[in-house]
Amino acid sequence: MESLEALVAHIQGLSGSGEELAHLHSLLKQADGESLRAHSAGLLPFLSQLDPNTHSLGFLYLLEVFASSTANLRAHGGGDFLVIVADFLTSCSADQIRMAPDKFLNVCKVFKNEVMQLNAPIRAIAPLRAAVRKIRTSSEQLTPIHADYLLMCLLAKQYKAGLSALEDDIFDVDQPKDLFLYCYYGGMIYIGLKKFPKALELLHNAVTAPMSSLNAIAVEAYRKYVLVSLIQNGQ
Repeated sequence: MESLEALVAHIQGLSGSGEELAHLHSLLKQADGESLRAHSAGLLPFLSQLDPNTHSLGFLYLLEVFASSTANLRAHGGGDFLVIVADFLTSCSADQIRMAPDKFLNVCKVFKNEVMQLNAPIRAIAPLRAAVRKIRTSSEQLTPIHADYLLMCLLAKQYKAGLSALEDDIFDVDQPKDLFLYCYYGGMIYIGLKKFPKALELLHNAVTAPMSSLNAIAVEAYRKYVLVSLIQNGQ
């Protein structure tokens, strides 16, 4: 692998046109291996040399490598890391991060987990809302970030904020689990807002969604569905 200095220089010089980005993506995929991950602890200073909007693709590759190290998260998870990720999610280029969607989703997942460990879900709401809008290709697409965003809104009791992810008509679903969690957390958001008909609709979708196995959340979704049914029907 080339030196980190050389890789950063490539990122800075090849983040313009589509042709340049395609070449950069090829270089990043070649560098993305054990050799780059062996240097993950020293990546933060290099991230500071990149602009999260202009150099989004390269920034994402380096950030994902850094976030994949448990040692890095122990050292920086509650401080610099959260600030850097929050800034990246809100300012990154949608076109660039869609070139590496799995890495983007991984960064979002690690970010959500770190925020939960700090018991500070409100810190994730604005960044994850931006992430949903940037990774999806249309308002009809459901992403894994939708459920994480709704969970953060629930934990922070910011129910109205959750509506931004619930007002779109969803038709494009990749993973059944994403739909189940979206409907369950969405139903809980509507319960918090005392909008019981909407809650009943989403909880019904949750309990009837295809699931490979019964789990604790599925049982809880059914209990909430029964409870809201009784409230809605005045029994």
